[in-house]
Amino acid sequence: MNSFYEAEPPRSDIDSLPGAAVIEFGTSWCGYCQAAQPVIAAGLADRPGLKHLKVEDGKGRPLGRSFQVKLWPTLIFLHDGKEIARLVRPASATQVREAASQIA
Repeated sequence: MNSFYEAEPPRSDIDSLPGAAVIEFGTSWCGYCQAAQPVIAAGLADRPGLKHLKVEDGKGRPLGRSFQVKLWPTLIFLHDGKEIARLVRPASATQVREAASQIA
C-alpha cells in the first residue's frame, strides 16, 4: 500500500485494534514521507501479517492530534490499541525492525 488514507478511522477504532499494528502518519506529497518509504518497507518486510495503516495527517485531523503527531512521517507501534513505541522520521530499517519487534 503506497498511498495514505484520506478518511481517517476514529480513535475508538484504533484503541480497540487487536494484536500488533503500526499507524504511519504523513502525506503523499511530503518529501520526508517519500524518502522514508524504502526504509519503512525494509523494516517491516519480515512482518507481512502486521497491520500497517497509512493515515493522511494535517491541520484539523483529529487522529494525528490525539497522538500528538508533530512531524512526518511518524510511526506509532501499537499492541491491542496501546502505544508501545514511536518513531519520527525513521532513518534506518533497523530502527523500524526494533520498534516492530516490541509489538510482535
